[in-house]
Amino acid sequence: MPIYQTPGVYYERVDARAPTIFAIRTDVAGFVGIAPRGPIDSPVPVQSWRQYQAHFGGFTGSGFLAYAIRGFFENGGRRCWVVRVASRDPNGGAKASRVTIQSPSGKDVWRIAASSPGTWGNNLTITLKETHRAQAITDPAKSRPNASAVSSTSGFTRGTLVRLSQDSASSAWKVVSRVDPIGGRLVWVHENPEARLPYDSPVAGFDPDRPILIESVEYALVVRELGHPIALYEGLSLVPEHENYGPRALAPLAISKDLEAGETLLAAPHPIAIEELRDVPLDVLEPLKVSSGVWVPLEGGTDGLALLRVYDFIGEVISPLDSDALKAQKQRGIRALESVDEVAVVAVPDIHVKPVPVPAKAPPPPCVPDPCLPQETVLPAPPRTPAEMELPPEFSEDDIYRVQAALVQHCEERRDRIALLTPPIAASRNDEQGVGAVLAWRSRFDSKYAAFYYPWLRVVDPLDASSDVVREIPSSGHVAGQYARTDFEVGVHKAPANAPLEWVQDVTITINSAVHGVLNPVGINVIRPLPGRGIRIFGARTISSDPSWRYVNVRRLLMMIEEAIDLSTQWAVFEPNDVYTRSKLRLSLISFLIALWQQGALMGGSADEAFFVKCDEENNPPSERDKGRLLAEVGVAPSKPFEFIVLRVGRTGNEFEITELPMSVGGR
Repeated sequence: MPIYQTPGVYYERVDARAPTIFAIRTDVAGFVGIAPRGPIDSPVPVQSWRQYQAHFGGFTGSGFLAYAIRGFFENGGRRCWVVRVASRDPNGGAKASRVTIQSPSGKDVWRIAASSPGTWGNNLTITLKETHRAQAITDPAKSRPNASAVSSTSGFTRGTLVRLSQDSASSAWKVVSRVDPIGGRLVWVHENPEARLPYDSPVAGFDPDRPILIESVEYALVVRELGHPIALYEGLSLVPEHENYGPRALAPLAISKDLEAGETLLAAPHPIAIEELRDVPLDVLEPLKVSSGVWVPLEGGTDGLALLRVYDFIGEVISPLDSDALKAQKQRGIRALESVDEVAVVAVPDIHVKPVPVPAKAPPPPCVPDPCLPQETVLPAPPRTPAEMELPPEFSEDDIYRVQAALVQHCEERRDRIALLTPPIAASRNDEQGVGAVLAWRSRFDSKYAAFYYPWLRVVDPLDASSDVVREIPSSGHVAGQYARTDFEVGVHKAPANAPLEWVQDVTITINSAVHGVLNPVGINVIRPLPGRGIRIFGARTISSDPSWRYVNVRRLLMMIEEAIDLSTQWAVFEPNDVYTRSKLRLSLISFLIALWQQGALMGGSADEAFFVKCDEENNPPSERDKGRLLAEVGVAPSKPFEFIVLRVGRTGNEFEITELPMSVGGR
């Protein structure tokens, strides 16, 4: 508090406004599955189908992940996190295609590899070309061994590798230590000893009375996939201190998080990455051994799917005492999503995978040379055959249960997300058991943090565009998209049901009203084709036996309220536990809940009927305050959906009267 000693008027700013609590996003989904490319066991944010293709590739017969992501975005999803799974076994696990680039003396310099593991990298070819973007001639009269006066310093920077030559018999390799544009000099030995590079040395071995040709040496790297150019990188340097050092310019895919902005920034995916094989700092300056016009293939890439196990989907509990290497080993699949707080819906569609070989595409017709062109015209090389992606094993029902149980446990531990479960494909088809198989599978779970959807969907398979062949896929991607669309159009309090699904042709089994009446009470949300209304999700229940958590929207609304309050009330930590702090906290909670009530998220004809907030002397006695505790009790009446609308038809006098009457809010 300031101390005033001089008489006068002083102005102090006092902010008595209660901190605002904002609703958080509940539409962000998390998917774990199989993809042709992309980082393994690292969550990557994706905000469009095209972005998913850029990072993880397209559709594949080896998994359902791409179908789920496409269904998510087609049905209203706007943002999701994707975790690619693959075996990391040293013997047969996922590996990236690569090739080693050497120097003229035969020393390994760079390893150029596909940016992520997978057989997709075997489709890549590269070529390196030495370029000279800057050239200059020295002035012998003004040059000294430690610095050369040149005709132009344009194009030269600190760390530029250059070749000095006077004739074909005398040449040397050096690195520019400093550029003096005012004096028109290239400095080879920096005047400040602390700023010198490891390569600083005076020019020697040249006739001082003759000019020297100085050429910068950098490299252009062209990348092709199946013969089609996909990337060009120019000006790559061999010197680590250069601003365009190759292994730094083409580093592996990295994800950084700006905690201040709360936004995740993802580096653009390069098709390749460069790894340095020399000891740094360098003891010998040598160029790369390149053959202009020769295309070098990348080889050795594997998908790591043949050895895929349940462990790769669920990982292992991480201990605070584990080393970084052990943590990286345990953080797989579902565990990788633990670090992403904004995920509110999770699914693992590929535990149900039924791998199918990709139909072979007919080769393009042969190129017929134009008879009007000169006969010595060189024909283009024939297109390369795409590398075949590995096929994963089919998982047993015990394996599927282990992964789904781990997914439910993950949601219960986090308490801020809900799991989307689907039965195995055998239980989603017409068979002699009828609905007995899906009822038996549903009985394995009981959780308020999971929802169960049945049956599977049939979508047009983009892998075979020549006909109307469909592929049967789990519904989790489409359902997650429906969740997101409902959240944006109405709010998280609206049940994500009774809206048409997009990008779906049919369901694997048609459920009639009688069977639906058996499935709905036990928490199986049925997806049904309705005449004239399309295919719709006709259920919004969790798989909890507790009637208080029967509905998905109630569970998700309470999760949103809890997390929003948790994030927005952190300001109260270490504040004085007095009437002023408690009043500010209570006011911010009331303002937040009133806004939800006005949106229809809470029931009640008035705010007092919709919620209550208690944070006063009664529930914060001196004994609790002495322990450093502040208690705020919040109660809400969440809005529940009408499942049954009954039309009562009766006769009054000489006319009929029809009234619409909700029989039960709770669905009983």
